[in-house]
Amino acid sequence: MSNPRVTTAYFRQAKQEGRPLTMLTAYDFPTARLVDAAGIDAILVGDSLGNVVLGYESTIPVTMEDMLHHVKAVTRAVKRAMVIADMPFLSYHISVEESVRNAGRMLQEGLAQAVKLEGGREVLPQVKAIVNAGIPVMGHLGLTPQSIHQLGGYKVQGKDEAAARKLLDDALALEQAGVFSIVLECVPTPLATLVTQKLGVPTIGIGAGPHCDGQVLVTHDLLGLYGGFSPKFAKRYAQLHENIMAALTAYREEVQSRAFPGPEHGFGLDETVLEKLY
Repeated sequence: MSNPRVTTAYFRQAKQEGRPLTMLTAYDFPTARLVDAAGIDAILVGDSLGNVVLGYESTIPVTMEDMLHHVKAVTRAVKRAMVIADMPFLSYHISVEESVRNAGRMLQEGLAQAVKLEGGREVLPQVKAIVNAGIPVMGHLGLTPQSIHQLGGYKVQGKDEAAARKLLDDALALEQAGVFSIVLECVPTPLATLVTQKLGVPTIGIGAGPHCDGQVLVTHDLLGLYGGFSPKFAKRYAQLHENIMAALTAYREEVQSRAFPGPEHGFGLDETVLEKLY
């Protein structure tokens, strides 16, 4: 018998039982299938696909159509994990009505189970309206990549008293508005711990220390698919960049030396057929 689908009730129960939640990103069918098969609780189809998959310098150029394309690919692969779709830049900023419509598309067309919005009290009307439409919402506080130009770069958030108080107040307001969980990104560990203790809904940390109710990473960071820079909060559980480069280089060299393909990679033909062609 297959494991039951992860739901918002599963998130609530995990918090109550002190059982850490696991979340990873996926942007395509094969990755989502692997993440789901590994027993990860939730898959975030993040607008980080702008950086990781589409080659943009930020998440801001990512559109609703980009997101839906990738959400559909992920949901086709997943059997157990909850699939959460990021709401991209300007998809929930123009009006409450448009926010609900776009969130609905993530479920109706993309077949996701929930959406994620960045921001605190400034997005409460949108959060409330989306929740009232029957769509589960995950919040996102701290470093919010869609606001990167306003924040002045990729920096730890909530380091002074005013910023820390705002983050805590925003988290409590989001909970009151009906979110089922909140991502805390690049938040000092003591502050993330306090927020986690104050909230009745689970917190999912990324660069927010070990005391959140769960953790999320970008799967490409976890697997070491890119060489060079790695965020401080990301742990590389594999170094696939080196393995992939070695495999690609070996392929190039074997083709150039005619070592590949070998006889075992080809298909034969009856000699009588060949003779008739000469």
